Amino acid sequence: MKRTLRSLFLASCLIAALPSLPLPAHSQEKEKEQIKGVLAEPADAAEVREQIAVVEKLKTVVPDRGAVAAVRRDFPTVARAQLAFVTEEKDLIPEGLAYDAKQNLFYLGSLNRKKIVKIDAEGRVSDFVPADRYGLLPVLGIRLDPTDGTVWANTFEDAGRTELVHFDSAGKLLGRFAPKDSAKHGFNDLVVRKNGEVITTDSLSSQVFRFDPRSQAFAPLLVYRILLYPNGIALADDDRSVYVADGVGVVKIDLADNSSRDVDPGPRDTLAGADGLYWRNGSLIAVQNGMGSPRVAAFKLSKDGNRVTQTTVLENRTQFTALPTTGAIRGNDFYFIANSQIDNLNGDKIMDVTKLAAVRIAVVRLP
Repeated sequence: MKRTLRSLFLASCLIAALPSLPLPAHSQEKEKEQIKGVLAEPADAAEVREQIAVVEKLKTVVPDRGAVAAVRRDFPTVARAQLAFVTEEKDLIPEGLAYDAKQNLFYLGSLNRKKIVKIDAEGRVSDFVPADRYGLLPVLGIRLDPTDGTVWANTFEDAGRTELVHFDSAGKLLGRFAPKDSAKHGFNDLVVRKNGEVITTDSLSSQVFRFDPRSQAFAPLLVYRILLYPNGIALADDDRSVYVADGVGVVKIDLADNSSRDVDPGPRDTLAGADGLYWRNGSLIAVQNGMGSPRVAAFKLSKDGNRVTQTTVLENRTQFTALPTTGAIRGNDFYFIANSQIDNLNGDKIMDVTKLAAVRIAVVRLP
């Protein structure tokens, strides 16, 4: 998924770019080399061009203009987080994180090992779903069913194969579900409603799906604009307002009347590039790694949930924001994956094993 993240970042940069913005120095050097016939086109060049075309269309409708441009200027280093847990399996390449309040433990998904581990209150790590048990695809978003404590998880591989999987509290597989069409799909993150319905982002098809566990059917949610690699997703306490993050902002979807709109971040901030997105007491908690400067932030929303009224940066430009991805809320604390190392994974292969490090889960107090 490394190439997808790279192309998403390059495309989202255009939202804040001025029309006359000059090429960076390294791009100028590449142009010189291309003239000499030396440099070949990057493998993801076509993907980047496609994403750029999407962004160009979105510039007239998306209110978010803060991505990349002013983030470093307006938000300097913020160091509030502390180390919570460490997993010694260095090659997990973790993505999804979820908290089980009844058992007081965390579930952590692995892209590389294709399994789910659990971390107890003392920091002990053990397999919840071992890699060789069910032949899982790379594991991404994980959420608990609010009614029975069962575990739902998204899995997908870059080639476009995906499954939504369901486990009981002991790690026994209850079901695995996939779209029945021939299109490429990539279920990324998800939420579970009180009636058991699962809402999932599909990053590869740029859609959001509702999954009914009774009929076992997937149905797309209509959104007013094109989505650019939909990723993080949060469900409000009203159980009907869903917030979907993509490369250029956050879209609010009303599940009752199927209306949708972009959340207005305000003139000097951005909601773009949120990998992990969570709801807490009228605020969105976001892990933003696709907007040029990875950070963790809390966005207080207006009463109608349509605009940001206050932004609190919780962690920015520290050892805990090397490449954060997702997190989980436990009481007044937010736990998040601090060093996913997803940039060291190309497809199903680790690119440089010497760069692997123990996975760190950080914790920061919420406002």
